Amino acid sequence: MVFHKEVMATLIETLLMSTTATAFLKERASAPAEELVAATEPLTKKDLVEFLSSGCKPKHRWRIGTEHEKFGFDLKTLKPMSYEQIAVLLEGIAERFNWQRLVENGLIIGLKQDGQSVSLEPGGQFELSGAPLETLHQTCAEVNSHLYQVKAVAEEMGLGFLGIGFHPKLPIKAIPIMPKGRYEIMRNYMPKVGTHGHDMMFRTCTVQVNLDFSSEQDMVNKFRVGLALQPIATALFANSPFTEGKPNGYLSFRSEIWKDVDNNRTGMLPFVFKEDFGFEKYVDYALDVPMYFAYRNKQYVDCSGMSFRDFMLGKLPNLPDDKATINDWENHLTTIFPEVRLKKFLEMRGADGGPWRKLCALPAFWVGLLYDEISLQGALEIIKDWTHEERTMLRRQVPSLGLKVPFRDGLLRHVAQEVVNLAKEGLQRRGYKETGFLSEIVDVVSTGITPAEKLLEKYNGDWKGNVDSVYEELLY
Repeated sequence: MVFHKEVMATLIETLLMSTTATAFLKERASAPAEELVAATEPLTKKDLVEFLSSGCKPKHRWRIGTEHEKFGFDLKTLKPMSYEQIAVLLEGIAERFNWQRLVENGLIIGLKQDGQSVSLEPGGQFELSGAPLETLHQTCAEVNSHLYQVKAVAEEMGLGFLGIGFHPKLPIKAIPIMPKGRYEIMRNYMPKVGTHGHDMMFRTCTVQVNLDFSSEQDMVNKFRVGLALQPIATALFANSPFTEGKPNGYLSFRSEIWKDVDNNRTGMLPFVFKEDFGFEKYVDYALDVPMYFAYRNKQYVDCSGMSFRDFMLGKLPNLPDDKATINDWENHLTTIFPEVRLKKFLEMRGADGGPWRKLCALPAFWVGLLYDEISLQGALEIIKDWTHEERTMLRRQVPSLGLKVPFRDGLLRHVAQEVVNLAKEGLQRRGYKETGFLSEIVDVVSTGITPAEKLLEKYNGDWKGNVDSVYEELLY
């Protein structure tokens, strides 16, 4: 593996950050929140609002949490990793690099260590949820350390990992199903509410970044910028142009399928741009999102389609007199999938997964925009007069057109250039010499050519219409 020199120089620093990172683990963990004490009094909406507002923290405590997913496959046959192979891989990483195992019903389903966790998505997509770290150098060092460990075990097993936003070759029926209770509930529920739920679960990969806020108004500002500019992030990282071995007509098919997964829990959230938006309005929205599950006695209880409001009152038919706890609320928030998601922090969710060299560019983009007040205000100025119709149009057209979407008097590319410049200036003012991490997307905005368009050019050229070459092109 090739490492950036500056990344290697800070790898030790990342490891020394583990004590700090562990302090934030509870806020960032992707595992379900356990029950601590049975609820005796119903939760109130005030409790739910206070849960979100408790995420406010001063700027010196802001951190960067990066998550990325990747497809595992057999290097010889290109077949996806089976659960049995994944279990051996997880055991190998745990034993060799001292990770703690996460087990469900006697089966290993993940790992955790020093604020990081490794987990499995429904189709076996391998995910790293990184620890909250202070700088992009530490974040990128963490990514490289993870990939080194995974590759050290995987290559001995003849396995590799593919960095792309949508599985380029396999139909859903060929994707293995992971033995996790919440995924079985989702798999059964998804076809009732949309046409692409199973595609989302089994054939997509993403990279996202989780960021902090200092106050309710700071959250509102960052949420609005994140939503309005999310189509630009989607275009910059568009990397899913193939389905079942052929071009699918999109640059980000991963983004396209999210349009019809479950409209009750996805989308651009127009209410975020209303004057009265704040923590309480997000709570109102989340309460109206149907449940997936409750977590009791280390088991997932199917509550799909049921009301969290009823759960608060102990009125769920399959959990009679069992009132929701704040841990249930925390779990419920993880089942909502808009383009930007609010928990005790904000999650930027619009980008396709990609090769390792691009993984540090996404947090660099959003940190530069949102963690510097001048750049944040500059971004707010750019989007201040965008209409709901314009934001919706960008979300609708970017998956197929990328940066070539016509917007006002030019193209979206021209807005993206201005936004990337703001991100670069914001990183410069942070003072950590982090601007180099933007290089991957600076090239995209300067040429207007997305990663997906480069793949399509190779598919129609050197690859001679054979998508198998993408496994080598985007191999970790």
